[in-house]
Amino acid sequence: MPINVPDRLPAIELLQQENIFIMDESRASHQDIRPLKIIIVNLMPVKITTETDLIRLLSNTPLQIEIDFLRMKGHQSKNTSDVHMKAFYKTFDQLKSKNYDGMIFTGAPVEMLPFNEVTYWDELTEIFDWSKIHVTSSMFICWAAQAGMHHFYGVPKYLLSKKMFGVFKHRNTNDTLPIFRGFDDEYYVPHSRHTEVLEEDIQMVPELKIVSKSDESGVNMVMTNDGHQFFITGHSEYSRYTLDTEYKRDIKKNMPIEIPANYYLDNDPEKEPVMRWRGHANLLIYNWLNYYVYQETPFNLDVLEYEI
Repeated sequence: MPINVPDRLPAIELLQQENIFIMDESRASHQDIRPLKIIIVNLMPVKITTETDLIRLLSNTPLQIEIDFLRMKGHQSKNTSDVHMKAFYKTFDQLKSKNYDGMIFTGAPVEMLPFNEVTYWDELTEIFDWSKIHVTSSMFICWAAQAGMHHFYGVPKYLLSKKMFGVFKHRNTNDTLPIFRGFDDEYYVPHSRHTEVLEEDIQMVPELKIVSKSDESGVNMVMTNDGHQFFITGHSEYSRYTLDTEYKRDIKKNMPIEIPANYYLDNDPEKEPVMRWRGHANLLIYNWLNYYVYQETPFNLDVLEYEI
């Protein structure tokens, strides 16, 4: 089933070149289907890349999905034009009267800062709290996962001695969970971060359970017992060349950076990156949308209400 996105969104053309069926608002308006309403809080600097990565995965289900993009009112994007932001993004004030089936919070390039020093922290935590009442299930990615676990459950983050950078092997801790339907025993997830959360801190929170981890990169996925929140420290949504772009960017800036682990063919940056995580990434989003959003959300979103 196609995904319904705003007319003229740049991701439409990019994804159509990959033979991914994207439906714009004009065409979708002629279908008598109640789409899943998903809101994406895009905190990444290059908005169009993240939009494309997420829409690529969200489109790979039999469900029609309607997307809203939310921006931080108090933050000016330096890497995406004002024209794009005004055309495709709304502020929290414009959306907070609505309910949504699902919500995705992306990572952000602020992980080295204490949470309360992030310029939009107060606005973001207000949105966090709102999501617990107005959204059926929310997914928090990378920095947002750390931020969400800290805000809701007091889980601290820690600075790593070097960047966790590469594609690492993972195992789930309970393969009977619907989120892992169709998963292999081992699967790969890209990581790109300077901070981490620790298993022992999370285990002290009765509302949370660790459901995916790696011997090399540590905790990957944490969920609440009711499936209302998923916290994912990796970047399953990354495209083939995202880590390559980050690596070459940092090399150009003379920043200390190692070759991303388990990524390039023969560990040679001159060769093609090996795509090891596409199947897992598609299953992750498919299972989340099916089992924790679609099958849990009411047909009439006006009746949606959760307790904080």
